[in-house]
Amino acid sequence: MTDILTAIESDDFWARVRAALAAIQPVRKERAPAYGHSAIAQLMAAKPQTGTRIDQEIEQAWADSAEDQVPMSLVIVEIDRMSDYFTAYGKDANDACVRAVMQTIANALPRDEDMCLRMGGHRFVIALPDMPLKAAKANAAKIAKAVRKLGRAHKESHAGIVTASVGFAVVDPEGDYDKGLFTAAMGALKKAQRKGLGRMYGVDLRPGQERRRRKAAA
Repeated sequence: MTDILTAIESDDFWARVRAALAAIQPVRKERAPAYGHSAIAQLMAAKPQTGTRIDQEIEQAWADSAEDQVPMSLVIVEIDRMSDYFTAYGKDANDACVRAVMQTIANALPRDEDMCLRMGGHRFVIALPDMPLKAAKANAAKIAKAVRKLGRAHKESHAGIVTASVGFAVVDPEGDYDKGLFTAAMGALKKAQRKGLGRMYGVDLRPGQERRRRKAAA
């Protein structure tokens, strides 16, 4: 990561950016270009985002879905046994692995405007507006499969390769953003991890919402 950031500061910035773009495919662009030029977004997106930045992305997806009256899903991905990977392979390999997995997740997302945000060392958050349960489940499975398909060696994992667990929650957004969605997605991730390596688990919050609406209307 240090070499890429140093390139931004150099005089031949655009030449180095073109070289970087030739070396790795660009990550998906954000809904709003907060980083300006898409090449800068590509270079900076692998840095962990603040909780505020992640909340903003989720809140925007919530607002978009509420306005259109469509479901949304929140996906949380975590690379399995990454602390063991760091110990076995070192910092440089760890950073390269995180970037490769993040790129893979981004490429698996259904739309160009969908954004994969890094939270902490090896966890990623994706807020997907207009994403019903069946599509959310298919996309979660696609992400887990894509990470496995990378085939990056992980000698401290029972799988022998780098894998990622995926948890997701689906909701019908209405009113202000409810942080219970994030809690539900995190809970789903933990359940996926308890099932083993490279697994996924999802929760549908909509039946509970419907029960509460009926109770309020009674």
